[in-house]
Amino acid sequence: MKDVVALVTGGSRGIGRGIALALLAEGATVHVTGRTRSEAEARVRGNRAGSLDGLELEAEKLPGRVVVHHCDHSNDAETERVADEIRAGNRLDILVNNAWPGYENMVEDGEFTWPRPFWEQPIWRWDAMIDTALRAAFMMSRAVAPMMISAQSGLIVNISFWAAQLYEGNAIYGVAKAAADKMAADFAHELLPHNVAAVALYPGLVRTEAVLQNAEYFDLSNSESPSFIGHVIAGLWRDPALMSKSGQVLVAAELGREYDIADVGGYRPVPLTAADFAKS
Repeated sequence: MKDVVALVTGGSRGIGRGIALALLAEGATVHVTGRTRSEAEARVRGNRAGSLDGLELEAEKLPGRVVVHHCDHSNDAETERVADEIRAGNRLDILVNNAWPGYENMVEDGEFTWPRPFWEQPIWRWDAMIDTALRAAFMMSRAVAPMMISAQSGLIVNISFWAAQLYEGNAIYGVAKAAADKMAADFAHELLPHNVAAVALYPGLVRTEAVLQNAEYFDLSNSESPSFIGHVIAGLWRDPALMSKSGQVLVAAELGREYDIADVGGYRPVPLTAADFAKS
C-alpha cells in the first residue's frame, strides 16, 4: 500500500492508534489526528498512556510514513485545518472516522455513571459522543469527499459497534453508534455514482490500553489486538468487490475470515453476532 494515503482520526491511543500502525505496517502514508501530543500530557489528562509523539516513535520502525496533526475535533476549525493540510497534498484514499471521547470520565466523584438511565446522564456525555465524535465524522467526511470524488476512488470507514442495534447499557452511546451506521449508509448512497465507498465497521473486544488496565473484568479469550481492524481495513481497500459492500455494516472478524487475515500470534477472532451480545 505504498501509494495509498489514509487519514485516521483519534489515533494517539486505542483502536485509532492500532489502525494507524497497521496501515503504516502495510506501507501506506497515514495522517493521524489526536489531542494528546506528548506522554507527559497523557499523564496530565488522567494517566492515560498514548500520544502522537509515541506514535511517531513506533512509526519509525515501519515502512509507511506517518504525518501527525495535533487536533481537538470538538473545534470545527481544527478539523478543517487538518482537512486543508491533507487537501494540499491533493490525495486521500481512505478516511477512518475513529475520534471518540465518549469513554472519558466514566467515573465521576467516585460513581460509575455510564449505566445511569438517560434522564440521569451527565449532558457532557451527549456533547462528547454526538457534538464532538459524530460531528467530527461528518465534518471530516464532508471536507475530504470532494478529493475522493475527483479521483473517482475512495473509502470512508465509520468505526461503530453493536450498540447501534442493541441496548449496550447507555442510551446516548446507542444513539451515537446508530447515527454512525446511518451516516455511512447515506454517504454510500450519495457517493455511489462517484465510485467511493462508505461503510460502518464493528470491532470485537479490543485489547486497548484501557481494556488491559481493567483486564480482570473482561474475557479476553476472543479479543482482538488494536492493529487487527487496521489490517482488515487494508484488506477492504484491496477488495475488488469493495463497492458491493458500500453502505453496509461490516464486522471486522468476518472480513478477517473472508480476506484470510490473522491477528497477532496467528489468532483468528471469532465473529460475534447481535445474538451473542444480546446474551451478555
